Amino acid sequence: MSELAKEPEASTPGNKKRPLAQGLEGIAPLVTSVEETPEPIATVIKGNIPSWINGSFLRNGPGKFEFDESRYNHWFDGMALMHRFHIRDGLVTYSSRFLQSDSYVQNLEKNRIVVSEFGTLAMPDPCKNIFARFFSRFQIPKSTDNAGVSFVKYKGDFYVSTETTYMRKIDPQSLETKEKVDWSTYVAINAATAHPHYGRDGAAYNLGNSYGARGYFYNIIRVPPAEGKTDGADLSGAEILCSIPAADPRKPSYYHSFAMSENYVIFIEQPIKLDLLKFMLYRVQGKSFHKVMSWEPQLDTVFHVIDRRTGQLSSTRYYTSAMFTLHQINAYEDNGYLIMDMCCGDDGNVIGDFTVENLRKAAGEELDKFYNSLCTNLPRRYVLPLEVNGEEPNDKNLISLPNTTATAVKTETGVFCTHENLYNDNLLEYGGLEFPQINYSHYNARPYRYFYACGFGHVFGDSLLKIDLEGKKLKVWRHPGLFTSEPVFVPAPDAKDEDDGVVMSVIITPRERKSSFLLVLDAKTFTELGRAEVPVDIPSGTHGLFNESS
Repeated sequence: MSELAKEPEASTPGNKKRPLAQGLEGIAPLVTSVEETPEPIATVIKGNIPSWINGSFLRNGPGKFEFDESRYNHWFDGMALMHRFHIRDGLVTYSSRFLQSDSYVQNLEKNRIVVSEFGTLAMPDPCKNIFARFFSRFQIPKSTDNAGVSFVKYKGDFYVSTETTYMRKIDPQSLETKEKVDWSTYVAINAATAHPHYGRDGAAYNLGNSYGARGYFYNIIRVPPAEGKTDGADLSGAEILCSIPAADPRKPSYYHSFAMSENYVIFIEQPIKLDLLKFMLYRVQGKSFHKVMSWEPQLDTVFHVIDRRTGQLSSTRYYTSAMFTLHQINAYEDNGYLIMDMCCGDDGNVIGDFTVENLRKAAGEELDKFYNSLCTNLPRRYVLPLEVNGEEPNDKNLISLPNTTATAVKTETGVFCTHENLYNDNLLEYGGLEFPQINYSHYNARPYRYFYACGFGHVFGDSLLKIDLEGKKLKVWRHPGLFTSEPVFVPAPDAKDEDDGVVMSVIITPRERKSSFLLVLDAKTFTELGRAEVPVDIPSGTHGLFNESS
């Protein structure tokens, strides 16, 4: 805890540990460069792909890890490769294209890495003389537009996004790269997440940062719905709803996403810190961006609650013990309380650990040691009382909701929250979970019962999980040697229940080349309906979405 915070006597339930791994198989083929497949090719259907599915499953992630002898250090750094599984009348075609970002094009032209990425510092041009090479180290490198994290939508248009100020508009049918979009031309921010949320009115919300003479701020952004169709990229009308000053302007927090309920946006200021002084000097020191991040578990994690309607930041300081979260599951309001469910870990060093070197470690002891050093990410629920009476005594639990063990205790410095674990111990057999997804179009920001995720019995996801929050029951799809991608839920057109629909995931394996497939599960029973086998190599990716055809 920080010196200002007074922690209640009750202990906080930490994450449990998964069993130690022994004899893990190698996954180097899953982080190996592949060729693109720009023209759609047929797949081989096994089983049955429901005929009501009509659209494209779009995915993003790294697909090229070197240019000649110049190699990327971190998994996040690989050049963005976009994938499209087009589904119609029970048939599936597959195509993929490298994003034609400035970073990709410049690297290709020079046949070496000339644009710095998250974990890789571009070295000075060897063709320059010694003085030019020396002074080039004092130039702050431009942000990359290698948008390899996710597909996102603004005003009905598709973009690929990363965690810088740049996005690229994409044609979702051909995967053609369109305009480069700079967030800073619309709002005063230096970077934005690749995980926006969407309101029921069609508005999009995101989180960005800004820094300058006034300090470092986290900014909540709103992009209004489209008023008419435009040919080019359009973020006009984007506005900053709220600016939150960093607790320490010299060492702001890293964030990957945020939570949103019907009426509130929640920014989670966690103790993964960015040292801005090192950031400014990192080129001189020859360090990549991830080297300026540090995990500081002596600090609190703070939940900043912002009213979506007014942009007003709550005056109540909600906080908990040090933890980190990359992905939230859902958030909603219930009788004056804000419920937040998210995947959490107790060691924020994990982000810097996903280097290509680590992921390509030899099978067995080396890979076991790396995997066993990683923290276990598990689902948690935090409950925040939206109205805090100043007359309430300290050390009193302010939560009166039934069916939760989460607490929120008033202290001298705010409201200290302890979480409820959203799992039974059998989840530990599957290594915890990440990449959570829900029936977003119908249940985001609303009470819900089910979520889907990847189980992590290996360094990459090696199972698909369905969690029923009524009883915290678990259903699993897992087969040895097969690795899963983020599961995406697609609701059935005549759905009556929350889990009426299918779950899609791209399955890859290091055991045999050109043996990837698109898996389609019945979301209710969590059994396989069908698969579309693809005769190409597909590397491990990050995020995706389903684009329903009109």
